[in-house]
Amino acid sequence: MSALDDIMIEVSVVIGSANVPIRQILHMGRGAMIPLDSAHDDPTQICVNGKVVAEGKIVVAEDLMSIEVTQVNRRGLP
Repeated sequence: MSALDDIMIEVSVVIGSANVPIRQILHMGRGAMIPLDSAHDDPTQICVNGKVVAEGKIVVAEDLMSIEVTQVNRRGLP
């Protein structure tokens, strides 16, 4: 077993963002949609511990969603 095996990191994937007034959020119901500032073919950011380290694209196969890494940002790495 490697010394790195038990180290936890937080990985998040950012597909877009939006600025929405809180009053609009409070009036939303189930099924409401929030438009994002990105198109379906725009690169998706991959963040590790809050820092962007790569870009990728969303891949959907049957019921599974994953991300294909297309570019690694070496400046985001220590």
